[in-house]
Amino acid sequence: MNTKLKEMNVDYLFKAILSLQTMEECYNFFDDLCTVPELKALSQRLEVARMLSEGKVYSDIVAKTGASTATISRVNRSLNYGSDGYKAIFERVKE
Repeated sequence: MNTKLKEMNVDYLFKAILSLQTMEECYNFFDDLCTVPELKALSQRLEVARMLSEGKVYSDIVAKTGASTATISRVNRSLNYGSDGYKAIFERVKE
């Protein structure tokens, strides 16, 4: 875990997210919490991570998501050298 993130406000945010029980609750909470561009950026990064984990190439990812190569590189670095958070999600969430 990145110790730079560990603080009381982040803990409270994560507890709040973990308390959500339905898709509708998620939509309502994140609609209140985030701007539309922030939410789109988060979901774009998750899609980029999913595509990278499936072995897709940058050009395909750019074409499908509209993400910049800088964003793709940043996500790729997290996949390869991060805390395995994406991996945990991909193992649990099936489309």
